Amino acid sequence: MFTLLSLPFAPSALEPVISRETIEFHHGKHLQTYVDNLNKLIVGTEFESMPLEQIVAKAQGAIFNNAGQILNHNLYFSQFQPYENHQPAPLTSNPLTSNPLLDAIIRTFGSLEAFQTEFEQKGVSLFGSGWVWLAADQDGQLVITQEPNAGNPITKGLKPLLTMDVWEHAYYIDYRNRRAAHLHALWQIINWTEINRRYVVQRCV
Repeated sequence: MFTLLSLPFAPSALEPVISRETIEFHHGKHLQTYVDNLNKLIVGTEFESMPLEQIVAKAQGAIFNNAGQILNHNLYFSQFQPYENHQPAPLTSNPLTSNPLLDAIIRTFGSLEAFQTEFEQKGVSLFGSGWVWLAADQDGQLVITQEPNAGNPITKGLKPLLTMDVWEHAYYIDYRNRRAAHLHALWQIINWTEINRRYVVQRCV
């Protein structure tokens, strides 16, 4: 049976980028509901003993939707660091030290800033609810994907590295309908060490 992810930070640690109230609803209610639903749905099915990633890769319908949302949210919440640790420099400064991920970002998008701009644009232009992802293939090549609803790049054979949630429950309390402002602000709390770790692990598989 699956359990609710324990947050790696206090509920108020991401303020003012994400409020405690949003965390309490987004993590404590929305994600908990997906966990509860999936645990009920998989009883007596082939998915009952599968790891989450395998369920997402194989399932359809309600099982896929709830498993996908759990996996997506687990990756989402575990990629953040407390706001007090954010880089005080503007986004035009490089928050990454030299590492494989940064090298790949520059090779693919030209610069970190160009990547961030394209990523935000993909998030803003995704119609309805869903997720925007930075993902990598088995050769370490990077791609930005738009995934509607509970979509995850795993279904395309890609490794998910970084994501931004564009379901309204992720930002409406704090930003109302200003999705673009929400996406732009999230860079301040991204834990680049964790994103780089995901990329390195992918290349070692």
